[in-house]
Amino acid sequence: MSGIWAVVPIKEFSGAKQRLTPRLSPQQRQSLAAIMVEDVLYTLATVPQLAGIVVVTIDPLARSLAERYGARVVTDGARDGHTGAVTSAARLLARERLDGMITLPGDIPRIQASEVTAALAAHKSAPAFTIVPAHDELGSNAIICSPPDAVPFRFGEDSFFPHLDAARRAGIAPSILHQPGIAMDIDHPADLLAFLQMSPRIPTRTLAFLEQSGIAGELLAEATAAR
Repeated sequence: MSGIWAVVPIKEFSGAKQRLTPRLSPQQRQSLAAIMVEDVLYTLATVPQLAGIVVVTIDPLARSLAERYGARVVTDGARDGHTGAVTSAARLLARERLDGMITLPGDIPRIQASEVTAALAAHKSAPAFTIVPAHDELGSNAIICSPPDAVPFRFGEDSFFPHLDAARRAGIAPSILHQPGIAMDIDHPADLLAFLQMSPRIPTRTLAFLEQSGIAGELLAEATAAR
């Protein structure tokens, strides 16, 4: 099947979200990571413009979640970090002569189907590169690339501008699109509070987990007291 495929790399949940250690227990971090992934996969599965979903992982729970939403699971590159996982998937899709890919992380639970659709609509004819930055405009929270391996990837907390430069070096004028849901990744304790304070309120599994676990109440109370 041709078209644009979504690629979601998922690390092993056992070591997930280490930067949230000051606020969350190991079990809470693992649960949050899995719940955020499910929010992302659920949304992607509702986007009819996507040709399919590829999940790069070796984690058994991540595999189960992927299969629940009809995703194809691959393991090559799963232990090579975010960049290695996405690069491996891009090469696989390119070998299969598929048109392109959109890659997104598993920690953007406010993602909306309309945002994915808008990003796909903004993407130009191949060769093309479209990027949605993180809320700090340093990270790269969604990249659409056609062909899938047209531009080398280098993910990290400061990847947005390097990705723009890489596209230009490949002879492609990058398209930039800002989408608040895709931009809101959760890595640090401050991100949890920002997520809880975003408007409008969007019901997600992640929001329900934070509320039911008491984490939301604690964070919001502290923010109120600090004013």
